[in-house]
This record gives sequence, structure tokens and C-alpha cells, in this order.
Amino acid sequence: MRPDLQAALVCEDVRFEASGANTLVGVIQLVRAPQFPLRVMKLCVFCRWASGQGQFKQLTRILKPDESQLAATETQFQLNDEDRLATNIAVFGGVEFTTPGQYPVEILLDNDLILRFYIPIVQVNTPTAPGQN
Repeated sequence: MRPDLQAALVCEDVRFEASGANTLVGVIQLVRAPQFPLRVMKLCVFCRWASGQGQFKQLTRILKPDESQLAATETQFQLNDEDRLATNIAVFGGVEFTTPGQYPVEILLDNDLILRFYIPIVQVNTPTAPGQN
């Protein structure tokens, strides 16, 4: 039985607490950059699956605005019964955003697209200090 995707969030890091809980650090809804290319040292995609049973393959990918692939990672996971949860963290290191734009994030389960959303990467002007031009 195919699981449901309960959540998918992009964040700076995921910490595993002694209690068994996950702490998401720096949930990202927008990235502001003063210049390009912008190199992000670590980017995580947190996914929670529920209500499924069997072996599955999750593909998490980040695309460029032109739809070519920027980064991807694959995770195999198993749910032994419908009451179990699976939490997958896709970790991307050294991702380089070359231009501002809408960067799609896709979550696929066994090669079927389940979710697609965007990370807006925007250029911001940094104010100049008085006397600097």
C-alpha cells in the first residue's frame, strides 16, 4: 500500500533529539542573496510518510529555473505496517544557485511525482555605507 506524504519542508538543518523528536532549523520559504552565484553549504529536505506498507524509493531533486537538474538524492525506505511513519532527510551539500529565480523541488515516490514546490531565490541590494559609492 502506497504511503501518503504528510509533509515536505526545505530547511538549513535537521537535528535529532535524544527524545526521538526532530528539530528543523531555519525552515526556508525564500532565499535572499546580495550576489550570484550563491553557494549554500547545506540544504535539507525533510519528508514524512505515513499510512503505507512495503518497500519504497524516494527521489528528492532540486531543479534549476530552466528545469535542468541541479541536485538529486535517492532514499530507500520501508514501512512494515500502516501505523508506522517514515522520516527521510535529503541532505544536499554545496548547492550553487547561479541566478535568481524559482527553483523547483520535486519529491518522487517509486518514480511518480508526488509533490512539486518552489524555492524562490531573489537578489537583494545591499545598502552602501555613507561615503561609499
